Amino acid sequence: MVVRANGVTRPENIRNVVLVGSSGSGKTTLVEALALATGAVNRAGRVEDGTSLSDYDEIEQRRHRSVQLSVVPVQWGGVKINLIDTPGYADFVGELRAGLRAADAALFVVSAADGVEGVGGATRALWEECAAVGMPRAIVLTHLDTARADFEEMRQTCQALLGGGSTENVLALHLPVYGPAGADGHRPATGLVELLEQRVADYSGGERTRAEQTAADRALADPARERLIEGIIAESEDETLMDRYLGGEPIELTTLVTDLERAVARGRFHPVLFAAPAAGDGRQGLGTIELLDLITAGFPTPAERPVSARRPDDGSGPVALHCDPAADLAAEVVRTSSDPYVGRVSLVRVFSGTLHADDTVHIGAPGAAADHDDERIGGVTAPFGREQRPMSEAVAGDIAYVTKLGHARTGDTLSGTGSPLLIEPWPIPEPLLPTAIRAHGKTDEDKLPQGLARLVAEDPALRVENNERTHQLVLWSLGEAQRDVALERLRDRFGVEVDVEETRVPLRETFAEKAGGRGRHVKQSGGHGQYAVCEIEVEPLAEGSGIEFVDKVIGGAVPRQFITSVEKGVRAQAERGVTSDNPLVDIRVTLLDGKAHSVDSSDAAFQTAGALALRDAAASSRMALLEPIALVEVRVPDDHLGAALTDLSVRRARILGTEPADPGRTLIRAQVPESELVRYATELRSLAHGVAQFTREYLRHDPMPAHLAERIRERPASART
Repeated sequence: MVVRANGVTRPENIRNVVLVGSSGSGKTTLVEALALATGAVNRAGRVEDGTSLSDYDEIEQRRHRSVQLSVVPVQWGGVKINLIDTPGYADFVGELRAGLRAADAALFVVSAADGVEGVGGATRALWEECAAVGMPRAIVLTHLDTARADFEEMRQTCQALLGGGSTENVLALHLPVYGPAGADGHRPATGLVELLEQRVADYSGGERTRAEQTAADRALADPARERLIEGIIAESEDETLMDRYLGGEPIELTTLVTDLERAVARGRFHPVLFAAPAAGDGRQGLGTIELLDLITAGFPTPAERPVSARRPDDGSGPVALHCDPAADLAAEVVRTSSDPYVGRVSLVRVFSGTLHADDTVHIGAPGAAADHDDERIGGVTAPFGREQRPMSEAVAGDIAYVTKLGHARTGDTLSGTGSPLLIEPWPIPEPLLPTAIRAHGKTDEDKLPQGLARLVAEDPALRVENNERTHQLVLWSLGEAQRDVALERLRDRFGVEVDVEETRVPLRETFAEKAGGRGRHVKQSGGHGQYAVCEIEVEPLAEGSGIEFVDKVIGGAVPRQFITSVEKGVRAQAERGVTSDNPLVDIRVTLLDGKAHSVDSSDAAFQTAGALALRDAAASSRMALLEPIALVEVRVPDDHLGAALTDLSVRRARILGTEPADPGRTLIRAQVPESELVRYATELRSLAHGVAQFTREYLRHDPMPAHLAERIRERPASART
């Protein structure tokens, strides 16, 4: 039951904690271990309806991987803890950043079995992102029960890679205690040595028992305890504490614990803990009690992590939001999903005020020209696995589901109808992997637009483009995994089957040299016939000039009323293309001469003659196929720089230069044909082990190499780009 005072939850009794880590690090297992330790679930990790607490989505069960953010509330020591489990795969960074916005502190989950790879570049990048906004962080080592796990090595690795150069702010609070060696010689972790309390916690029986340290325990723990105390004192607000400690004066345990909690809450000290699921039929997994105690005592309350908003209807500055249940309502939609029975469900973090069932709220859309209309919400529920447990209200600092918000999208702000507010959304990376899709059948074609609109509303890291040049519907994603999940959701939730086809880039063509052409359209079939003849000259122009049409007819060879007809025909043919079904650009067409008939000439006849003349000129000229060129900036770790440059060269890139970027990273600038970038998002991630990023920006169209252009012209018309 949630702690209440005067009928409402107190924000100071709420903690919002996001779990961050690479795929396979053990985040979901840790959430279930903490839920079991608090009694929120039974030993099998199941909620009341028998489903799994985490990864209950059918797609997650099929893939054995978290693909969406989930929230599990647990209760510990009179405090409600919202555990926010996030996907570890790079494609779902949008879900992860939504978790960072909803949270007030982060647990970085690192697999001790993975060694240095467990603290890879992606983990470091997220650590730095949290540091930039001052988010408190702690590190949890998992998989200590594997034979190759080494706690001390991993502690030092975390200290070196995440400490920002400091050896005093990433320190262990406990040391593992190992049991007898098994048949394979491996000694499993069965307990921990509490460095500050100087006690031993034994978890070998599935429930924590505590005892005094032995002389052997103290000999092992004393060096680590000294480092820990010095690290705590270095972050203490009491400037006399270090002098007292160096002078040999013992520091009270309560003082050390208080200073540790303050340093953690300020984001200045990052304790290293370890955790494992309970053994046998036990309820308390290794280190779970210590971790819960740290969260409740050391992590900040929602009131300590202020967020600002702005008024959308005026130019005033930011509005500070007070984490007060009695203040004006301000909440943000951190995730949207679809339920077959209740429709759209919005997961919201309340930053200010109180959200009640059946409230009417204003929906503010960042970046929109106009806000959505006011809407009345349905129920307010607490997330818990697949279950949604009814709540009468969600107060400032809490996280809850709300239903029946038909227009709310991820990132939108919910506020009072009389005082609209807008919270700026979290940054979403630009989706850079295009996938061309088409409806599988007529029924799918009718449902596809609505299904795609709902997908994008749920996941702002997806983008849909209807490319007018290639006549393709393109789904842009962050990677193949996100794309595949999106297409599965499209099929499973919205009943829409799609086919994936080759993604084409919008090409153009132009004349590479001056050429002349003659168009003759003469037909006699009884009655009025069709008669039009025109002669033109075509010459290439500079990029961006478009199509110029010049009239140099002398003596009325082409009557004045038909000059514009020839121009219409030329422009229409240029739009359709002349050799490759791609638009013709950057040419000057000069009408030199022609012939007309007093009866049979017409607007339509001269339009046809103009088109034929342009095609005739192209047949006798050297044509250039133009491909789009993008300015690409790649941020890559220095140890992958050579591989990245080689890969770009293979892609026909023109390297403009390199320069130092962030510490340990290099920025590469290059001009690359867009046809070489279709799968670059996936291939760069593979090349640099997920720790490189790139941006792209259209620059211009350049002539394509002759052998590639010829290959495209030889394709069937339906497959040409």
